[in-house]
Amino acid sequence: MTPCPCGSGNPLSACCSPFIEGTAKVEVAEQLMRARYTAHTLAKMKFIVDTHHPSSRGEIDEAATAKWASESEWLGLDIREIDDSQENTTRIEFTARYRDADKQRHTHHEVGVFEKYHGQWFFREAEVPEIKQFRRDAPKQGRNDPCACGSGKKHKKCCGQAA
Repeated sequence: MTPCPCGSGNPLSACCSPFIEGTAKVEVAEQLMRARYTAHTLAKMKFIVDTHHPSSRGEIDEAATAKWASESEWLGLDIREIDDSQENTTRIEFTARYRDADKQRHTHHEVGVFEKYHGQWFFREAEVPEIKQFRRDAPKQGRNDPCACGSGKKHKKCCGQAA
């Protein structure tokens, strides 16, 4: 039983393969996102092209995409966030990790926009993800502040000491 490359934990034959082979219909955008990733790992370009929105399908360089997909070692897919709050449009933020033909590791991070068109889900476009600034809930412990553990020592001489 071959595990599905999409990372669902299910066997390929019961997960993305039926969508790629055309024996099952994609019901939600996440299924299409996972199946498109899996199609890249298997270099199934027909599925990639067929599931690209008809309005922008002509922009795909099929030969270059096939070369990139087949020469890459696919290392994993992480779906970070799914926004399906709009009718017939879903945005999925994801990262796909791979090693290219030169054995360099890469992380592809984007928000894929999927649109339901004539009852079928398609990949519409990619958006650059919003970088979210990290914010502390509590003030930062300064080196010269009293240690939070209550010892009475400065933080740098107590819990803040380099190990």
